[in-house]
Amino acid sequence: MTVLVLTSAEDVTADMVIDRLAAMNVPVLRIDPAGFPHQVTLTAAYTSGALTGSITAGRRTVDLREIRSIWVRRPGTPGSGAQIQPRWVAAESDHAWYGTLRALPGVRWMNPPDAAAACRYKMRQLVLAQAAGLRVPATVFTTVPADAKRFADDHGPLVCKSVSGRSPDDPPLALPTTAVPGDADFASVTEAPTCLQTRIDKHADVRLTVVGSETFCARTDHEPTDGGECRELDWRYTDPQSVRWRAVRVPSHIQPKIDAFMKTAGLAYGAFDFAVAAEDTWYFLECNASGQFGFIELGTGLPVSQTIADWLAAG
Repeated sequence: MTVLVLTSAEDVTADMVIDRLAAMNVPVLRIDPAGFPHQVTLTAAYTSGALTGSITAGRRTVDLREIRSIWVRRPGTPGSGAQIQPRWVAAESDHAWYGTLRALPGVRWMNPPDAAAACRYKMRQLVLAQAAGLRVPATVFTTVPADAKRFADDHGPLVCKSVSGRSPDDPPLALPTTAVPGDADFASVTEAPTCLQTRIDKHADVRLTVVGSETFCARTDHEPTDGGECRELDWRYTDPQSVRWRAVRVPSHIQPKIDAFMKTAGLAYGAFDFAVAAEDTWYFLECNASGQFGFIELGTGLPVSQTIADWLAAG
């Protein structure tokens, strides 16, 4: 039986798990779907009531019936390299590739494509988190300056975030969480949907990583400014050497809410970000269905990669 890993060639974090699987003598086929249908080939046939076929990448060919689990890490888009009718080829390739993999019986997914795609939407995440009992900052998406101003008056001070994450530009652009000036007029929100959120006076950030039924929790504390506010609005865009993570226990009142979120979202893996305010009050910020974990493992020793490998091997 084989573990299929779907990710880009540049994804060094995936190597951590693949090395663990190799040490366990578990066969692995690593593929970037962006190479399909040229560098990667697929044949799938449904005949006599059975789905048969194979995937070939380089010199390696795997029978579809050998695939026990699929790790959708950070894959490229099938057919994205097509030169002739690129949009049509990409659509055909996506349907052929993921349509076949989704049809394989008894395969474990980390994560199921539909669940991961649905979890990309921030507003849905906030609603799921609230329904699970997690504390969520007041948030608005708007293109109306008057509504943005009204939200600021009611829920300020604010931060501004991107609605979707990284842009599709090459190279991709990213918008760090940014403080909104108190005198902002919000005229520019008419140009694109804008995410505004109550600024949490946080003392720490928490990255909570869920793998199946296991939870790994790491915390980094922040020094306040002279005015008493947290310096770090967005630790992801600060000097990595200045961010120190330590392993901590998940509070007993938080764990069942995480479990409820994961169950409703249909995820097997999730990387949660929380802001921790006074009196150890946790505020849900987001859950990334393909969030990074390597920096947490390297910084704390938490066995995230081994746990992912164990989950995939148990398929």
